[in-house]
Formats: sequence, C-alpha cells, structure tokens
Amino acid sequence: MVDDTGVDDTGVGRTHSDGDPPPDAPLHVPGEELTARAVVDEHGTVTEWNEGARRLLGHPAAEIVGRPAAGLVDGEIPGETLRRLPGLPRWTGTVRLRHRDGHVEEVRLLAHHRTVEGGGSDWLVLSALAGAVSAPDSDELAAWGFRQASCCSMELYDTRLRLVHANRFAERAMNLGEEEMRGLRHAEIMAHPEFDRVERRMAEVMRTGRPQDVEVQVRVAGEPRRQAWSLSLFPLTDEHGVLRGVGLSAHDRTDQYWAHQRLHLLSDAGARIGSTLDVTLTAQELADVAVPGFADFVTVELLPDVERAEAGEAAYEHAPAGVFRLRRAAQQSVLPGVTEAVLRPGEVDSWPADSPTAQCLATGRAVLRAEFDPWSADWWAGHPGRLAAVRAFGIHSVMAVPLNARGHTLGVAVFVRHQRPESFGEADLLLAEEITARAAVCIDNARRYTRERDTALTLQRTLLPQRLPAQAAVEAAFRYLPSDTLAGVGGDWFDLIPLSGARVALVVGDVVGHGIQASAIMGRLRTAVRTLADIDLPPDELLTHLDDLVIRLSVDAAPEDDVPPDRATEMATEMAAGLGATCLYAVYDPVSRACTLASAGHPAPAVVGPAGDVAFPDVPPGPPLGLGGVPFETTEIVLAEGSLLVLYTDGLVESREQDLDEGTVRLRRALARPAASLDEVCDALLASVPPEDPGDDIALLLARTRVFDPGRVASWDLPADPSVVSRARRLVTARLDAWDLPEVSFVAELVVSELVTNAIRHAEPPIRLRLLRDRRLICEVSDASDTAPHLRRARTYDEGGRGLLLVAQLSRAWGTRHTGTGKTIWASLSLDE
Repeated sequence: MVDDTGVDDTGVGRTHSDGDPPPDAPLHVPGEELTARAVVDEHGTVTEWNEGARRLLGHPAAEIVGRPAAGLVDGEIPGETLRRLPGLPRWTGTVRLRHRDGHVEEVRLLAHHRTVEGGGSDWLVLSALAGAVSAPDSDELAAWGFRQASCCSMELYDTRLRLVHANRFAERAMNLGEEEMRGLRHAEIMAHPEFDRVERRMAEVMRTGRPQDVEVQVRVAGEPRRQAWSLSLFPLTDEHGVLRGVGLSAHDRTDQYWAHQRLHLLSDAGARIGSTLDVTLTAQELADVAVPGFADFVTVELLPDVERAEAGEAAYEHAPAGVFRLRRAAQQSVLPGVTEAVLRPGEVDSWPADSPTAQCLATGRAVLRAEFDPWSADWWAGHPGRLAAVRAFGIHSVMAVPLNARGHTLGVAVFVRHQRPESFGEADLLLAEEITARAAVCIDNARRYTRERDTALTLQRTLLPQRLPAQAAVEAAFRYLPSDTLAGVGGDWFDLIPLSGARVALVVGDVVGHGIQASAIMGRLRTAVRTLADIDLPPDELLTHLDDLVIRLSVDAAPEDDVPPDRATEMATEMAAGLGATCLYAVYDPVSRACTLASAGHPAPAVVGPAGDVAFPDVPPGPPLGLGGVPFETTEIVLAEGSLLVLYTDGLVESREQDLDEGTVRLRRALARPAASLDEVCDALLASVPPEDPGDDIALLLARTRVFDPGRVASWDLPADPSVVSRARRLVTARLDAWDLPEVSFVAELVVSELVTNAIRHAEPPIRLRLLRDRRLICEVSDASDTAPHLRRARTYDEGGRGLLLVAQLSRAWGTRHTGTGKTIWASLSLDE
C-alpha cells in the first residue's frame, strides 16, 4: 500500500516525473506528530502548539495557546547559549517540563529565534519525540549503502525524512551534536526558508529514486557574509534494492560563491557602464550596477564643474576651508522611491572635512567605515535631513571611493548598507574600487566628449547665421538641429545672401565628418561662398571656384615629407574624411521670377506651388566638392509668386534607419499639409520627416518667393550715342518724380550719367538702363561687353578715370555682374523713406 508520502510500506519509492517540485508545493512532512512543536512570542506567550507537543506533555492546544510558557517549566531554564549556526540564532539544551498528569519530563529542546513579519520576534521550539528514530549502528549504515566520508558533511535521513545519523563534519558545520538533531527533519534543524526548498528536493528523491543537486545561500548568524553550500541528495538502498532513506552531502562553496559574485558584478559593470557619452547617465549606470547586488544605497557625487574642470582642485578651490561642495549626479536604492536620499539629482551640497566623502576627496583614496556610527557628526553635518535619514534607515556600513581618471579627480561614489546586516569588508572595498575605476574612465570620456561637443556646437552656431538679412525677394525661415550621436556635431550649414538687382542667393551645404574640424571647415566654406557671391558669379562658376578651394585645402593639409609613413597615412585619411563636402547654390530674381540652381552632390530642393502641389526639380547633382575635373551644370526654373523653395541637408531625409526614397516620400507628405507660417512648416518638417534618432545634423532653409511690383521697375534701351546721356538724366528725373523721390534725383542723375557714359565710351551696344525701387534705389546699366571696369585713382592731369570714383563716393554700394549677353554695372543709392 502506498501512502501520501510516495513511499510504500516496503520503503521503496515509486517512480515520479523528473524535475524540481514547484516552489509553492507543500513541504513533504511525513510523520509530523513525531516532532513536538511550539511557538513562543517575545512576551513569553505560547502562540502555537501541535499534536506532537500534546503527545509529549499531554496538554491539548486549547489549554496552552495564549498562556505563558513559563508555566510549563519546572525550575529554572538553563542559561541560554546562542550558537553561530546556518540560519537564525538558536538555543539547545535539556529542560524540565511539567506533564499534564503532574510528573516532570526532561526534554531536549532545539529553539530557533526568529524575526517575525511586521516587527518583533518569537521562538520556534522543537523536540523529537522519544522513539521517533533510533541511531543505526555501523552495520546498518553499511547495509543501507551509506559510506562514511572523510572530507565533507554527510547526513542520513530515513524514509520519513527524519535525521538518523550525521558525521563529525556535519556536526561541526551545524554546530549541533548528532543527539541534538536526531529525529528532526532537515527543515526543522535549519529553520530557514532556503532549507524548506532542500526538503522538497529530498522528498523528490524519495519519490523518484534519483539523485539531485541543490545550491543554497544563507546568512550565518555572527558571520560577516552570506554562506554558500552545494548539497548533493541521493537515495540510500540496501543490498536488495529497497529504499532506506536519503543521504545528504554538503560542500562549503562560500569562497567560490563570492568570487563568482564579484566576477559577475565586474562583468555586469563592464557591460552596462559607459553605454552612452552622457555624464549623468553614466553616473546613473554605476549606481544601478551596484544596487541591489552589492549595496543597499549608492550615490555618485561629482565636482560641480566636472564637465569643464581639468583637475579636481579646480572645482573646489574656492570652497571654504575643510568643506567640499559636490553635485549629486545619480543615486539608487533597494527601497522604492530612493527614500533614503535627502538630495535630488542635480542638487549641490557641502561635506565637512571629517566625513568619509570629504576624506576620500582630500586623500584621493577610498575610505571604509565597516561599522559606521550613525550618531557620528561627520556624516550628517552640512544637511539638516542627513542625520535623520541615517538613523531612520539604520545605516551601519559605508564606503567612499574616489572617481579618479587620467590624473583627475571627478568626484566620489558612496556605497551604503542598511538592509543587509553584513558590513563592508576589505574585499568589498577592492571590488568597489574596481567598478568605480571603470566608471570613472567612462565618466571622464563622457566629460571630454561633452566638452568637445559643446565647443564644436558653439563654434558651429557662431559660424552659422543668427538671423537672416532683410531683403524683398523672399520670406525666409530656417532651422538647425545638431546631431546627438556619438560622432558629435557635423558640418551642415545654410545661408541667405542678398545680391545685386534685388536678387537673393540661397545656400545649403554639408561637410563630411563631425566635430570641431568639420565645424571649422564649414566656416571656411561658408565664408568663401559669401565672398564668391559678392562678386556675382553664376551658380555653376561659384561651385567651380569652391571646388578649387576644397582641393587647395586638401593639398595644404597633406602631410610633410618628413612625417612617418604610418602617420602620413593617418593624416591622409583624416584629410579625405574631413574635407569632402556637398553644396546647393540657388539664385532667385524677384523681377523675372527665375531661379537658377547648381548642385555639388547635394539633394535637390523641394518646390511647393501656391496650390500646395509638391515637386522636386530635376537638378543635375554634380560631383561633391573636392574631386575636381568635372564641370557643374545650372538649371533654371520659373517660380510662381508664393512658391515655397525648401533647401535641406541629407540628415532630414536619410539615415541608417531610413533610406533616401522613404525620406523623400515623408518630406513630400509633410509639405503637402497646410501651415500658417514658415516657422510652423519648419517645426512640422523636423517633427515628422527625420527618424526618431537622426544620425546626422539637419540644416533647413525655407524661402517663399515674392515678385517685384512692375510699377517699381523702369527700364530703357539706349543707343550708343554720347548725346543720349542727357536724355538718360531726364528719364531718371521723370521716373523719380513719379515715384515721389525728388530728394535722390541729383545723386541718381550723376550716377546714371557716369555709368551710361562709360558704357558708350568703353563697351558695346546694346545698352540698357534700369531703375529698381527697393529698400534702396538700384541703378543698372547693361551692355554687351565682357570687360569689367576697375576703380582707380586718377592723377592730377588725367582727363578720365574719375567717373567710377565718383560713383563709389555717391552710392552705398556698386559692382559688376556678368551675364550671358555681357555685363551689368550697378549702384545702390540710399532712400530717405
């Protein structure tokens, strides 16, 4: 017959499925009545009384529960002897107890002192009933297949999982004699939740007849650290194959366990710390790694100016003597909400010279307070809430480890224990120094990256337009979004340049590479574009000159002859990576509505018509700047009034997660949505077109075209006859009177007279005179000659050479631009409007 223990009356276990029993399975407790069990609370009152206790002393539970346990004791209880044992403190000894019928029994007791949930404690009192088991002799042990081991703890349990034998190593490990344990179950001897799991495994061995291995980690009372044991459970059968019990062998693996824990923590720190180049996030990663596996509460304090300080002293040299001011960068706790913290991340606090934190910073070495006195003033001075937190949470062990990297002190990491009872030791200090050293290097890397990125970003923003110049050709808006990737700020740029004849140039460009070098090259290219635009070069010629400049910069950056070959190769690689660039240059004329574009390897712009239709003009892309040898082509399109011209860099539409075609589709979709202003269009494009984490900078320039009022333009074709100069003056005077600008007539007559005279004398027909009324009065004279006049100072007796000097003195600006049919000389006059 088989009972509910899974063991038949012959003692042979029946076969059962393999694997661990579920963790919530009930304990296998065969023969519960063989153990007298009682629980006594901290006030000495009996709260539990089982059937075994009734069998031992005759008292039913109804008579005992709720009454003082002292009433059962005959005489004095022997002095308590708390032993250092696995699990909780315990007491063992023989006590005289009164039976219900009046006689006195001498009973050997094993009592475990336990901490109860919600506070307080109680005693679990156990005693094996007489005759529960008998001690087997050596022949019986041999018959059961039990062999004495000379190097490890061995225990023998019968089929009811009651201990019948323990060798001397087991007695030493549990600090109990065999007589004190005999008849009790393993879970009763240990009285620890971990060993409840062991007993379930023992029952599994009884059911299946197959051995099992169990790893157990428990805290031993009085020991500074958790103990680890490797248990082997195996069936014991006699010579006939009959199952007689379960054997348990235990091996102390504490040293190996802690070595593995340290290696795991170091591996975890190496994998998790430094995943970003953000100082605060890196500090938080250090705190997260250390909690809960190593400490209960961790703070990372950084010197307030650590992002810019070259050494630790630079950040606290102005602090009062003996006081260190630190900024809380990160913190982590085993308690929800980090309730121990009296500071929030980002706040700055002072630490007095006697505190572990200040001592760590002053000496540059780690400080260990294994047994920390919460009443010590050196901890809480400087913040009124710190003392209350230390005492409220029972902080008892503290380590402060400096964050040193490359000869600089960046701050200090503070490790605290208050939940786990074991204090920090020297081995813990070495481990803390190791993970903190790794974190310090990562924080320093993040600090250096942040500083370089801020420098590059400042340079980038300084070199980019802060506002767009006033002009009448277009309504414009722009955005610049720097990259937030590890590569740093890129070399994207944009510009809007007013040109002669009320025209405007729109420019976007992208320098290959990131960082300060890319920003510096971008600044040089932008300056070059403005200089070339100032001499009114057509777009294709401007890009050709810009291409020559990039080639010259590459040659200038080439390594010297005496540079070692390996360094020369490295410099050449950096040069090639840093000096490549793309550019799109467009010129819009509000009089003719013509837009002329040329591209050097840059994406074509988008054009949104007045009706909302979106198109991408077919602009020949051309080679990127710096290749040379290939001409650039221009494309001319006519734009309706109110058209939107969208110029952008490739970071808007292309990334690792988004190819160019997909980005173009998203851009087209976003531009098709109506918006009230250009600023709203910019914001909508940045919100919807690029991927969530763009891998490159984004420069965006939007221009809504305007058309010059024909009534503000006047032009005349003039014959190449000197007598026409006076007629030209009369035409100008009449037009200025019609525009109600009589105050500028005298200057305009002089300027037009000189420009027309020069065209008649030194150029070729046809000659054309044009006036444009913009913010200034623009006077233009066009001819068919390619020869440009040059300003020179005439000598005393020279008859000519003073005309252009007069024009330059009377006008705000003047210049020459070449066209497809010749040239145009223009002068801009101020209007007092």
